Formats: sequence, C-alpha cells, structure tokens
Amino acid sequence: MDSDIGALTVIFTEMYYWVTVVMMFLIHVGFCMYEVSVSRQKNHLHTLMKNTMLIPLVTITFFFFGWWIYFALPNGPGITGGLVAAPWAEPWSELMGPHMGGKPATAALTADDTMGWARINGVFWAAFLLFSWTAASIVSGAVIERVRSMSFWFLAVLVGSVTWVIDAAWGWHPDGWMVQVLGYHDAYASGVIHAIAGGSALAYLHLLGPRIGKFAADGTPRDLAPHNPWLVTVGLFLIYTGFWGFYAACNVPIIDVQSGDGTFLSATNIYLQPTTLSAITVNFLMSLSGGMMTGYWLSKGNGFWTYSGGLAGIIAASAGNDLYHPIQAMIIAGLGVIFMYKVHYYVERRFKIDDAVGAVAVHGYAGWFGVVVAGFVLWGYPSSPNPDYAAITPWGQFIGAMIMFWGLGFIPAYILGTICKNAGILRVPQEIELAGLDVGEIQAHYGLGDEVRAAEEEIARSLRS
Repeated sequence: MDSDIGALTVIFTEMYYWVTVVMMFLIHVGFCMYEVSVSRQKNHLHTLMKNTMLIPLVTITFFFFGWWIYFALPNGPGITGGLVAAPWAEPWSELMGPHMGGKPATAALTADDTMGWARINGVFWAAFLLFSWTAASIVSGAVIERVRSMSFWFLAVLVGSVTWVIDAAWGWHPDGWMVQVLGYHDAYASGVIHAIAGGSALAYLHLLGPRIGKFAADGTPRDLAPHNPWLVTVGLFLIYTGFWGFYAACNVPIIDVQSGDGTFLSATNIYLQPTTLSAITVNFLMSLSGGMMTGYWLSKGNGFWTYSGGLAGIIAASAGNDLYHPIQAMIIAGLGVIFMYKVHYYVERRFKIDDAVGAVAVHGYAGWFGVVVAGFVLWGYPSSPNPDYAAITPWGQFIGAMIMFWGLGFIPAYILGTICKNAGILRVPQEIELAGLDVGEIQAHYGLGDEVRAAEEEIARSLRS
C-alpha cells in the first residue's frame, strides 16, 4: 500500500467482498426453505441434511483445488496456452491464511503477489465459494425425494468445485479463452453458474427417473404442489435478497480503469469493464419485476411459478445486465420466463422428467436463453477491455451457451450419475421412497424417537394402573 488512497482501496475492497459473502449466505437459507416447501413431510430432514452437508464438502474441496482451477485454467485445454501459475491459490500458500502483506516467505511468490492478495484473497475466495454453494444447491432441489445423499454429494463436489469453476476460468476470467476467442459475455452468470447447474440437474433427473406417483398410468404428469406456500414465499424472497449480494460479488468495487493514463476510479464487472452499482440495481429490479409479472400471467396466478418467474427473469437478463437498458432487462426477463416455462412442461411431458422445484427451467433454460439473447442484443459490443479480444456476437454466445449447459453441465453429471447408478448408489429403493427418506436414510434418529415414545407409553400405563 504505497499511498493513503491505495490503502483505503484495499481495505474497502476487503470489506466489500465480506459483505457480499454474508448476503449470499441467504441464498442457501432460501434454498433450504424452498426445497422443504416442496418435499413431503416424510422427506423433510433428508432434504435439509442433503443440502446442508454440501456446505462443508464443497468448502473443503474448493479450498484444496477449486480456487486454483479458476486461475490455472483460463486457456482451456491448450486453446490459447497452457496452465497458468497461481501460487497464491494453492492450498499450502501463505496467502491462503492470515497475511498482512510484506515480503513473501516463499520463492514462488513475489512482493506484488503479497501486496495484491494479502487482504483480499480470503474474501474473494469466499465470494467464489458462495457461488459454488449456489451451483450445487440448484441441483439439490431438482432431485429431492428419491436421490441417495452420497450420490448427490458426489455431484455437489463435481459441480461446486470442478465444472462450474472450469467454466468460470473459461468464460468469466478476464483472460478466459472463451472471452478471447468467442467474445463470450456473461456478466452476472446466466451461463457460468445457472446454465451449467441446470444442465447437471437435467442429467441426474434423466438417470434418476420420476418420483413414485408423479405420472399417471397413461403418462399424464400430476402436479405435486408445494405443501407450504409460506415457505415458498419466504424462501424465494431470501434468494432474491441473497442475489443482491451475488450481483455485487460479480463486480470489482474500485479500480483505476485508465491503466496509468490518468486516474479514473470505477467499479467494474468481472471482465474489468467499467460499470456502476447504480446501473445494475435498476436492471436487477426491472428484470425481477418483468419475470414475476410474466410468471403470474403465464401460470394464472400460481404462487410457485410467480416467485420462480421472478428468479428466472433475473437469471435470463443476467448475462447482459451490466449493459442493458432497464426496459431491455424487463423485456428479456419476461421472454426468458415464457421460454423456460414452455420448455419445462414440454420436456416433462415428452421425456418424463420430474424436476421437483423447476430448477432446470428456472436456472438451466432461463440461463441458456439469457446467454444466447445477449449475443443479439449486445452484438458488436466489446467483450473485454482488451481490444484484441473478440467482440460479442450471436454465434459466440450460442457456442458459449452450449458449452455451459451441455459440455460442462449435462455431460460430466451424466457420466458421474451413470457410475453411481451402476454402483447402485444413485436412487433409494422403492420401499424407502414410499416410507419416506427420513425413515430410510436417517433411521437412527427415528429409532431413538421410537424408544422415547415407548418409554413415555410405559410411564403412562404405570400411572393409569
């Protein structure tokens, strides 16, 4: 920190990301409430524990290799170069622990490394970690009431600490090969998090099959409506609230964007292009409103799809919400909700896909739509501050959307799910599904409850006698 402004910038940046992490934690609270609102009472504890335990699993694996992947793999599989050294992101690095800056203790680090990463490495790591939790939790809701916990946790680690981080390195890193070659632009992660998680969920759903009773004998889908509209409402509103932190964490709060040609401090998007928090605030609210109104209209006032439409609207506009006019954000959000809603019910009827919370639709289809439509609306805009990188185009965005949903989403999850299915650890047995996963997979807790109830009944009999 060579000046008062430099010191304040670093400390402000540290605090900024810390606040976004706290806000994003609410996304996970919302997902837990949302999933419980949809699952039946006999599956509540299993649903919660499945989603809860991804937190330590993804946190630890992201610490050991997920963070390093983001910095090491922006060049893809040898497309624009090889592995990039990232000594500050290695789990044994001194910068992965408490550090005040100053001279590095190891030869792998430079004084610039310690000056730049000492205070922000931990909070920046945590912001990306909360993105990882979100990606894994998106899958969690889709597969409730039939998936074995172990197979889901394998998928959570794959999505949360490997595949989404690879696509972030490719399409979210300022020097990612997709940005350089395709002109890929996805400022608030329509594809980078949502499309990949939706594609992963679709793969597991295809292998799992529907819940017992979801489809009638003639193949007609039954509507297994949420049992608690209050939990749906509060859960989605907590996700909206956490999404504010998500949007903020996709920005860098303050940088001199003139690069030495005079001081011009500004917030930037993830690609280090100037933007403002004011601009994304308006677009966030307009896309939420456009999605919510469209969801209400399409579903004829169904609360589940009204709230989900709000979330899908944000996701559909997220790829370009750093550049859209607010009216564009509202319209794109509405069109994205129509797209995801229609595709959801077509896929459900045609392929017998039972997506319990509409996660593939809200995140996957809306995210895919958002990446593609940004290519048309933002056609010709620079994808990066680097003038040598490709501009935004419809074909670049389309290829990027296919990589996100299918290449890094569906295919890796399908391979993992097939392995789990062949090993007999993908889906619970039919009798356990009928009795409830709380009894079947967490039987010890209920056994203790039976013992307590038996003791209470014995005491009651003795008192009566």
